[in-house]
Amino acid sequence: MSAENHSEDTLGYETQAVQVGIPRGLGDGVGIPIHQIAAFQFETLEDGASEFQLNTGYSYARLQNPTVKALEERVTALEGGTATVALSTGQAATFTAILSVCRAGDHVVATSSLFGGSVGLLNNILPLMGITSSLVANTPDAVRSAMQPNTRLVWAETIGNPAADIADIASYAEIAHSQGAFLGIDNTWGGVGYLCRPLAHGADMVTHSLTKWAGGHGAVMGGSLTVGAGHDLSRSDIYTDGGDASLLATRGDAALAWRQRWFGAHQLGMTLAPNSAFLIAQGLETLSLRLSRESATALELANFLEGHTAVGSGAATGVAYPGLESSPHHALAVRYLQGGFGAVLTFEVAEPAPFLAALKVIRMAPNLGDTRTLVVHPWTTTHGRMPEASRYAAGVTPRTIRMSVGVEAPEDLKRDLDQALKAGQAALQTAVLI
Repeated sequence: MSAENHSEDTLGYETQAVQVGIPRGLGDGVGIPIHQIAAFQFETLEDGASEFQLNTGYSYARLQNPTVKALEERVTALEGGTATVALSTGQAATFTAILSVCRAGDHVVATSSLFGGSVGLLNNILPLMGITSSLVANTPDAVRSAMQPNTRLVWAETIGNPAADIADIASYAEIAHSQGAFLGIDNTWGGVGYLCRPLAHGADMVTHSLTKWAGGHGAVMGGSLTVGAGHDLSRSDIYTDGGDASLLATRGDAALAWRQRWFGAHQLGMTLAPNSAFLIAQGLETLSLRLSRESATALELANFLEGHTAVGSGAATGVAYPGLESSPHHALAVRYLQGGFGAVLTFEVAEPAPFLAALKVIRMAPNLGDTRTLVVHPWTTTHGRMPEASRYAAGVTPRTIRMSVGVEAPEDLKRDLDQALKAGQAALQTAVLI
């Protein structure tokens, strides 16, 4: 009997993270095995025809693999969803999510404080397919004002990257659903349901870069797209066109999840490798331990930086972290986040170059959710290809530093930040004297 056959709604997050996806029985391994297989056998012609029609089992690893399926079951349980498709990257998951509910002539409303790759997808790739978008401030009023008759999707991040603002998920769901549109949330910073479960607040689908806290060790790439149970497909032409032969008529409540797998894996081939699925599934088993520790350290560092002479009033806008009571997003963070306020914060320094060069413990690298604390200069890296106005709208300035907090001793991180900030101050004073 599989662990997932137990009543999952009675199990805690930590229990599901280590139990779901592992069979129970004599001779079964205590863990998820790697199925390094490209194709699966049929016994009869009828078996093959049925599988290719219904896709309920295994045929070809681009479509489904037992290791990947076990990971998908685990992500579904942790997000409180009904189905998940795991894909090669978070970008692949976002692309698949949008294409599952939009086609030529449709429109997307997205909040501007997004990962730079998501903004590039909306601005550069989707227009080639006839899909337009509006990027607006991360507020219900701005989203509501941007809605058009052809808007089919509202898109936001649980915690904005890197602005650290909070999406009002329930309000966005109400706005989208009132027009027959869908709400998609990139919940990467929400830690696969540990900090936030957007589906419980009205979102129709949730994506992740599993590269981040799910994998957790900077060693693997992956993405996922999870759907809930509350979405209404009857107002979408994509699902109702064709009458009795439509996707809604033939696939029922599973139509959205079916189309997402068909698009992302079957048609576009953005398949997650079984070795990657194995590593991510293992990472999920300790996600709660890591992210709770990292969130606590992030709050401690945010308070430390807020009081530092080299950050704050002397360096433009100071510290952005939703766990700070001074944050304008704190009330929404308390409403939507549980178990911590996230492991990422941003802060402003007058001279980023000497500060970054002086770091001795913290490493400069463009990743999040690693066990190691990482910093990056978004203006020149993650958001560097965006127009300046878009960068500012995303909460990025030439002085912004984004920091993903790891599991190191907090005092070591404070000392490293302090000496690097002082080095930056010294460099600035030298420049002024010259």
